[in-house]
Amino acid sequence: MKTAVRNAFLNLLILGALLGFLWWAPANLDNYKLRIINLIAINAILGLSLNLIYGMTGMFSLGHAGFMAVGAYVSSLLILTVEQKNTMWILEPIAPWLLHLQTPFVVSLVLAGLAAALVGWVIAWPVLRLGGDYLGIATLGFAEIIRILIVNLTPYTNGSLGLKGIPAHTDLWMTYGCFVVVLAFMVRLMKSNFGNVLRAVRDDEIAARTMGVDTFKVRVLAFTIGSFGAGMGGALMGNLITTIDPKMFTITQTYSVLMIVVVGGLGSITGTVIGSVLITVMLEWLRFVESPIRMGAFVVPGVPGMRMVLFSVLLIAVIIFRREGIMGTREFSWDWFFPKPAKTTQTKEARE
Repeated sequence: MKTAVRNAFLNLLILGALLGFLWWAPANLDNYKLRIINLIAINAILGLSLNLIYGMTGMFSLGHAGFMAVGAYVSSLLILTVEQKNTMWILEPIAPWLLHLQTPFVVSLVLAGLAAALVGWVIAWPVLRLGGDYLGIATLGFAEIIRILIVNLTPYTNGSLGLKGIPAHTDLWMTYGCFVVVLAFMVRLMKSNFGNVLRAVRDDEIAARTMGVDTFKVRVLAFTIGSFGAGMGGALMGNLITTIDPKMFTITQTYSVLMIVVVGGLGSITGTVIGSVLITVMLEWLRFVESPIRMGAFVVPGVPGMRMVLFSVLLIAVIIFRREGIMGTREFSWDWFFPKPAKTTQTKEARE
């Protein structure tokens, strides 16, 4: 009981520190730093949703970019004004029922997640009958289908022109509020009996089926929940950037989220959070290699795309030398800082 009270108190202290930082940051940090901090929370949400599918349930999915696209477009279409919609659709007229459809941003986030979850649920029924590499290829194919549909459904998505001037409701309070909710949900989920079922399906699906678990329905449910998180993350990202188009949601976007999960540790919530911080900061820091570098009298020209090359090399090094990732399957615990005293065992002679 004392340990539970202590942990709850320390968790509240961390939450209070986060709230203090969110209050302090907007007045003391520039827009660039604020964007990076926002991206850390958004990437953490995306990483947690993919880790639920891949790390905790064992389904190798490459379709996250597609669910992000669904969420980004649904949320953006629900918060654009009537005037913006009238002026933006120039290739074809906008669908009449969509013109006056508007909701508050928070409602649009929830609906974006639900739309992505619905798409994920529909996709899950055929593709989850596959496994391993075949599942990855199938989900990748569906993600590309979603992107092509967005390009061609011009009355609903504005086609290849995308959406611009999206009202910027995403701020630190919104992103970190969503992050805390998703994090708390994931912690409770993985501590529940359903979390144990997910791990059982991941570790040995045949054994889980023998114990009476409907493994297919469990995997469908996990895939749907993960798709919801991807849709919400995509909505937050689109609102932060204020401009979206189909080219944003290619396989590269999925790879970026996959890097977070692999570097942090498959199946580790703590690892995903750590990975989101490292990957987001490192991707931005490595931008310097794409600009000219002056070393005395010599000038090394910048190479576009070089940061991704260096980042890929670092990722390969992590996979070779630390295949399980930073955390492996471990989770953070306050017990690390408060180790229990070793119990002294009485010898037989002492008892006598």
